[in-house]
Amino acid sequence: MKMVMSCNYSCRLAGFRWAAVVITAITVGWLMTSANGVLHKVGGAKGWNQNVNYTEWSANENFYVGEWLLFNFDKRYYNVLEVNKSSFESCNDQGFMKNITRGGRDVYQLTEDRPYYFLSGGGYCFHGMRLALVALQDQQQLPPAPALAPSTNAASPNSLPSAQMFIFLSATVISLGLHLMWDVDLFKSYV
Repeated sequence: MKMVMSCNYSCRLAGFRWAAVVITAITVGWLMTSANGVLHKVGGAKGWNQNVNYTEWSANENFYVGEWLLFNFDKRYYNVLEVNKSSFESCNDQGFMKNITRGGRDVYQLTEDRPYYFLSGGGYCFHGMRLALVALQDQQQLPPAPALAPSTNAASPNSLPSAQMFIFLSATVISLGLHLMWDVDLFKSYV
């Protein structure tokens, strides 16, 4: 009788593991193909702060619809406002289109192929806290000519495929958690 239980347990366990692997593979595949997962860390290691040349930073990046911007800043002092071109050029924070400030580590998705304009209010725009960029529909379009000469860095560490990595790691952790849950539940039912 004990041998039948052991076989039943291992057969059920193998079935659960197989199902979890298949579900995880399908989910990860679907999410990886549907996500455009590039995350641009605005300003690189300097983040969203005063006296950073965001024109130079953005000249070294290519932006596409579906990608994300990450603004890292001290929310006690700064904010991130999406504005129109006129407000951007004059550092006017009064007629902003959208306040994307949430907590100092704020993300914004580029949803359309168009120019985007961001600034920090409270006079910080006059100290360089403003960013203009153009998001393109796909990589077949040519990016606009950079305003400044690009740096000598061959690869940009600021554009990370982090959304895809996050999705992959999340699916892996969920899958492992399910394996552990099933192992413990099945083990308890036969002890």
